[in-house]
Amino acid sequence: MTAYEPTPPPGAAPAAYDAVVLAGGAARRLGGVDKPGLRVGGRALLDRVLGACADARATVVVADPRPTARPVRWAREDPPGGGPLAALDAGLRHTTADTVVVLSADLPFLHEATVHTLLATLGAAPDAAGALLTDADGRDQPLVAAYRAAALRSELAALTEEHGALTGLPLRRLTGALDLTRVPDPVASFDCDTWDDLATARARIREHGHVLDEWISAAKDELGIDLDVDIKVLLDLARDAAHGVARPAAPLTTFLVGYAAGRAQGGPEAVAEASRKAAALAQRWADEAAAAQADAAPDATRDATPGTRPDAG
Repeated sequence: MTAYEPTPPPGAAPAAYDAVVLAGGAARRLGGVDKPGLRVGGRALLDRVLGACADARATVVVADPRPTARPVRWAREDPPGGGPLAALDAGLRHTTADTVVVLSADLPFLHEATVHTLLATLGAAPDAAGALLTDADGRDQPLVAAYRAAALRSELAALTEEHGALTGLPLRRLTGALDLTRVPDPVASFDCDTWDDLATARARIREHGHVLDEWISAAKDELGIDLDVDIKVLLDLARDAAHGVARPAAPLTTFLVGYAAGRAQGGPEAVAEASRKAAALAQRWADEAAAAQADAAPDATRDATPGTRPDAG
């Protein structure tokens, strides 16, 4: 990864699109844990991805239903565990837009700007069937892509006719038959397939210059508010009022708690509820920091049986 900031969209606002998020994989390299539920910056990986496609006209998540930060439609391939092509086909059946953004549920650094870049790139290439990201090694990432829905449906139908079913077929059987344009982005394409990947993601969002943006995004998500926060203005105000702020997350979080309480029409109960949510989020951040320190020391956690790690929930 060479840069953290999302790629800016090259053109105007994207056209309407639907999103399909694949979140039902087996996570074998993680010991079979619930990968979409693993947290980075206090937020489940799935919720981070859903935040990046929040302006989708419809969002379909292919997995068993679970609580999410925003409403989605649920779908499941038949039989469950049938692989990415079967899952994509199941999700696509619930979409109607001409353009579909297809995402995996393990992308900690995906942002809305990157989704818009994919859509704008596809819009500027009328002969292409899709636009996908490539990773740091130049490899295609077909589950971070925008596609023309008609092209996907046509090729999926052809593969079904040829093989009788999509179960077990590799994703390259689909993408190899499509005319695709590529967008290099080693950061947004980074996915969490291993415990080391997860540790890397958790460390990176805590780097100086990123941690406040990540914290504010997580706090807004937790509190259920949609507000563009000018961090510099708020920090300047806090500095002037407190003669210098040692822990800038504190005044920012206090502001968000107050805003959330105001949205709920104020009152002690609203403040208490918003404070509880923010405190729980802060505790998750503390738990992650403690887990990171534990991982740095030799222990047996990496040999733990599936579901026994403290991260898996």
